[in-house]
Amino acid sequence: MIKKIIAGLCLVMSTVAFSQENNASPYSFYGIGDLKFKGTTENRSMGGLGILPDSIHINLQNPASYSSLKLTTFTLAGTTSSTNLKSDSQSATATRTTFDYLAVALPFNKIGVSFGLMPYTSVGYRVQNKILPAASPDGFGRKSQFTGDGGVNRVFGGAAYKITKNFSLGADFQYFFGDIETQSIVSITDPNVDDASLIQYGTREINKSSYNGAGVNIGATYQGIINKKYTWYASATYSPETTLRSTTDRTISTISFSSTGSGINDELEKITAKTDVKIPSKVAVGTGFGQDRLWFAGVEYTYQESNKIGNRFDNITNSAFENSHKFSLGGYYIPQYLSYTSYLSRVTYRAGLKYEKTGLLLNGEHINDMGLSAGVGLPLSGIVGGSNLNIGAEFGRRGTTSAGLIRETYVNLFVSLSLNDKWFVKRKFD
Repeated sequence: MIKKIIAGLCLVMSTVAFSQENNASPYSFYGIGDLKFKGTTENRSMGGLGILPDSIHINLQNPASYSSLKLTTFTLAGTTSSTNLKSDSQSATATRTTFDYLAVALPFNKIGVSFGLMPYTSVGYRVQNKILPAASPDGFGRKSQFTGDGGVNRVFGGAAYKITKNFSLGADFQYFFGDIETQSIVSITDPNVDDASLIQYGTREINKSSYNGAGVNIGATYQGIINKKYTWYASATYSPETTLRSTTDRTISTISFSSTGSGINDELEKITAKTDVKIPSKVAVGTGFGQDRLWFAGVEYTYQESNKIGNRFDNITNSAFENSHKFSLGGYYIPQYLSYTSYLSRVTYRAGLKYEKTGLLLNGEHINDMGLSAGVGLPLSGIVGGSNLNIGAEFGRRGTTSAGLIRETYVNLFVSLSLNDKWFVKRKFD
């Protein structure tokens, strides 16, 4: 039964993954877009904490955890987001529903393997600015429009080996691919008419970029028993610098507007450029403490080197990148894991918080992200093996209204399904 469910859901989710507009942030204009969260709904509900090796949940942040799985596990997830965008003078709200990940993991004694698909970055913005002729020093009104969509995806396959009862090593091998299209239109209005909607002419630039490349993520986990009652966990991951090959087709044209629409007058330039894009190295370390199947609390620190890719446009001078730092704190609580009388006692309750210095610097302002999350893991009755439905919510804020920038206040609701089954069982009876 689980195999049929996997086949159907894989087909549906893969179609959704490549047909959606998956971002609504002007900050995705920079670099190759917003970096998507790499972990599962369970991790995200605990402030992004990714240090726990689990027997029934896939930990996508640390490949060394695959060897801790006891059952074949299939998981997929999606998120619905509502974001309020606010500047000094204006505000707007945007909503998006996105695909988060799809993954399968298989245990083989001391070895665990996993493979899957998830977005790596996303681009999605629509920004415009108007200057009326009466407000312009030279008497010419101007209208600027910037749009972008697309992103980079990640297919991965990895394995882990349990070297000792307490210590595991693992690695993910990753292939990145995706397309990003951006468009900018700068138009000049009639200087004799104080109406920015009457546009005489302008220029349009379209950039269509494709990316592909391979990378690796290495992980290690350790867990030890303290006083025969408590478990101490330690986790570390390292992703070396990765090179993506990029091909960009750039077209620059003049364009005219009228009350009935618009038309391209002349194509001024069309070029194709091939470049290498560097994804900086990243390291994460974490530790935690708790009682198995009862409670856990932990903390994790992630460091990423300064982004070297700049942005997709040569004339943007107000942006820069710096080293990124992220702190996550979170945990879970299960009142009574094997309760036969109370369903709520078997529910896993999760919570956490995060603070991230994203590494993006605009107009001299650091773009920081902070948020609070919570969630539940709901056991699916009637399905043997610990299958569960995970639901979580995240409330946070990114950016600032200082220096002419935009502050994003977001609410993310995310859901994942984790199905478990026992495969490769040797028959004892015919």
